[in-house]
Amino acid sequence: MKYCILMGSPRKNGNTLKLIKPFIEELELNQIQYDLIWLYDKHIESCIACRKCQKDWSIFGCHISDDVQEIFDKVYDSDVIILATPIYSWYCTPPMKALLDRLVYGMNKYYGDEKGPSLWNGKRLGIITTCGYRPEKGTDLFEEGIKRYCKHSQLKYIGMLVERDFGYKSVFISDEKIENSRSFARQLISIME
Repeated sequence: MKYCILMGSPRKNGNTLKLIKPFIEELELNQIQYDLIWLYDKHIESCIACRKCQKDWSIFGCHISDDVQEIFDKVYDSDVIILATPIYSWYCTPPMKALLDRLVYGMNKYYGDEKGPSLWNGKRLGIITTCGYRPEKGTDLFEEGIKRYCKHSQLKYIGMLVERDFGYKSVFISDEKIENSRSFARQLISIME
């Protein structure tokens, strides 16, 4: 089993990283391989819906020369994809949104002259996120969008961990949040057994 964690935070020591660290520690305790990809460190162009990726159903096939082919390879090689992101304006951060747009075309060969396969059919996808609003108002739109994204892409949605930040003057991480992160990892590991 292998995880691909797509990190959408611009901060190398921000709340999202603090929340994902115990998750990663739990993966390591269970000897589970993972790739952690910092999306803000990557060059990710926006999709222009040119459909060139639809010509060959066996490859990602995007003609844009940036870091997305490398990310595609890691996602394709994984069993579980984790979207780790703070919520900005009720959705994920810009590089994650750009990547999700590119992957929905390159992974799903539905948009050419004929409908083709989903290259990531059956992979599992979960969310780890932080937000400033109450979770039911801060992450509900992102979660619903990802559920639809999964259904469309033939991915299996496996849930979300969300923790709230109460502001710049408060301490974000707590023993409870650390345990919630570890517990979420254990829950996802048990799904795959």
